[in-house]
Amino acid sequence: MGYFSDSLAAAFQLIISFDKDIYQIAITSVSISFFAALIAASLAIPAGIYMALNQFSGKQIIQHLLNTLMAMPTVVIGLLLYGLFSRLGPLGHLDLLYTPTAIIIAEAILIFPIMMNLAIVAVTSADQRLVPTLISLGAKPIALSIQVAKHSRFAILAAIITGFGRAIGEVGAAMMLGGNIEGFTRTMTTAIALQTSKGEFETGLALGLLLLVIAFIVNFMLSWLQRPHS
Repeated sequence: MGYFSDSLAAAFQLIISFDKDIYQIAITSVSISFFAALIAASLAIPAGIYMALNQFSGKQIIQHLLNTLMAMPTVVIGLLLYGLFSRLGPLGHLDLLYTPTAIIIAEAILIFPIMMNLAIVAVTSADQRLVPTLISLGAKPIALSIQVAKHSRFAILAAIITGFGRAIGEVGAAMMLGGNIEGFTRTMTTAIALQTSKGEFETGLALGLLLLVIAFIVNFMLSWLQRPHS
């Protein structure tokens, strides 16, 4: 118990003293996850709205594929991208392996099906009178999608925040594609794994506490967005 309490005290000291290394890792992790969420949202939200508003051949198959991708282990995504980005891979000439860009791509792929599924749910859960009313008023497909998105904006924002929260907790693909390079691709989760394996438990614990704070903020925002809004 003494070891844990001493480590906890040391971890708090690292946080409140604004340890440069700790916060550098936190900033790297947040920025990578932010850009991953931004890229994923720019693709997943329009795709989810389109899928929710339209009937087309293969829609059921796409839904099953989305559900399958949501359950895919992150190391599988990391493995596939590693093969693509490695020097002998088809995209090896881009030199993406062991860069933040590689992690961003992996996290964006990871959270894309989550965001798209939640966007579909957001639209299908909206007022059932909305779409028929807009169509009767002569709304074209693009205008219809925009109005539906505005009406479901809180649920869509919740989808984006959920994706960000999932991305920042990613470790498998980040380790494989980023290489855990100090000051460059070292994220909070990969740093926690490294520091703990090196016996620097207090550093790992400090990063874990910061990750919990971020998770709390994300969940607080989700709770606020899921409240009834006028």
